[in-house]
Amino acid sequence: MESEPVSNSLPATTASVSVVVPVYRSEASLRPLVERMLAVLQGHPAKFEIILVNDGSPDRCWSLIEDLARANPRIRGINLMRNFGQQNALLCGIRAARFDVTVTLDADLQHPPEEIPKLLSKLAEGFDVVYGVPAEVKHSLFRRLASRLMRVVALQALGIANASQISALRAFRTQLRDAFAEFQGPFASIDVLLTWGTMRFTSVLVRHDARIHGCSSYSLAKLLANCFDVITGFSTLPLRLASWIGFFFTLFGIGILIYVVSLYLIMGYSIPGFPFLASIIAIFAGAQLFALGIIGEYISRMHFRLMDRPTYVVRQTAEYVDTKQTPTCPP
Repeated sequence: MESEPVSNSLPATTASVSVVVPVYRSEASLRPLVERMLAVLQGHPAKFEIILVNDGSPDRCWSLIEDLARANPRIRGINLMRNFGQQNALLCGIRAARFDVTVTLDADLQHPPEEIPKLLSKLAEGFDVVYGVPAEVKHSLFRRLASRLMRVVALQALGIANASQISALRAFRTQLRDAFAEFQGPFASIDVLLTWGTMRFTSVLVRHDARIHGCSSYSLAKLLANCFDVITGFSTLPLRLASWIGFFFTLFGIGILIYVVSLYLIMGYSIPGFPFLASIIAIFAGAQLFALGIIGEYISRMHFRLMDRPTYVVRQTAEYVDTKQTPTCPP
């Protein structure tokens, strides 16, 4: 399918907008991204702000964010103490948003800012969350497979049944953050947290550009690890899977017992051989270790939660007051 023609103007009925961008190793693309966002957002009667969250980037991203905020009071910068992860940085920016609608996108320019009006127009139809689904993804095969796995996990294990696709480009009503205002922990997932407040999801086709600067920090291994964190941190599916495996092998063991006893009573002898018994024991031991491993993962999650580790810690902010804008959504 082809994406719709790009419109560089916001819908006339659009409410005030907060755009949140997590920043990590994006020194080369950050300024062009902000310039293109301003071109889309400026000149419209709706109030707006751009929140750039520096997620402990080792390059000059924070210095650049300070310069951008100093040049335009509608740009706000948040500098985290260290790298907490993209989802945690997003949560920080979402909680700092001041306006009615929050838009999130990555800083690598693969999600064109010119596509934001599409999301806002769809949101105005009465939905609570709108995802920008790439018409053609500019990623490698392994990256696409890992992303598809993440969507399957979210749609099936986490019950996001009404979201046809999941993307880092999303627009939602800022009031949804009230549903996860008390969330605290080292593992965050914005898409899961949004389901705590609504199930009115939809999506629109958007353009997806090739990366120009640098390379993605998400390797296949990191995407799979993130998928595992999400499924064990916000779903009981692995525990249910372990229970079903245990139930299956219990039935299997009962069947083997009935077979051996029946063979002895009918034929007068049992099945000889140590290899047969050793294989049965190995199967049961493997199932037990699998179940214990799953339980251990959940215990470790509870351990981290009980440690009360922060989702993020802010080192400093860069903000210059714009007297022309009055927040309509309290911080």
